[in-house]
Amino acid sequence: MVLPHGAFDLAWAAFAFCFAGSMTPGPNNVMLMASGVNYGFARTLPHMAGVVVGYSFLILMVGLGLGAVFAAFPPAYEVLRIAGATYLLWLAWKVARSGPVTEGEGGRPFSFLEAAAFQWVNVKGLLMAVSAVAAFTRPQAFGGTLAVLVAIAGGVSVLSTATWTLFGSALRPWLADPRRVRPFNIGMALLLVASLWPMLAG
Repeated sequence: MVLPHGAFDLAWAAFAFCFAGSMTPGPNNVMLMASGVNYGFARTLPHMAGVVVGYSFLILMVGLGLGAVFAAFPPAYEVLRIAGATYLLWLAWKVARSGPVTEGEGGRPFSFLEAAAFQWVNVKGLLMAVSAVAAFTRPQAFGGTLAVLVAIAGGVSVLSTATWTLFGSALRPWLADPRRVRPFNIGMALLLVASLWPMLAG
């Protein structure tokens, strides 16, 4: 794998970009924290894995040509943006209506495939992927720099998904009381709705 001169500096810059984007609140992190509260860390593991693999695959696909499709045919991006906004509103409604879940009761976290598929309608993730590929790959060593970027994004995603899910899991005992968990879930739903603003204003 051939890498350009200054590859180490490029990798550190990519890490800083991915870390800032992945650790800040967004649809994935809000849903992971809510899942940690409602289902615990272990039951949220497939959701976490789906985010990591799905987002890494998204960056790979953007690097292999999806970004060029959006540039050549902007309506395709608009369709994804509207679909993503609609789906997030539906998820926010579900989160707001959920109550505390105890072992053996109804409700379930996202599956691996559901979480991976969600990355394709998560416009924050799409914007980050397009920006990252444009900024941190180099034409003279495109395959190598794209592979490094995918590896960095995947590693940072492991850290961010674990952090937000653990935070939710830590709150789980305190939020076992329905009088506490309902306001929490409503707050998470409002955060999901708020995350639509940069998506729709862009």
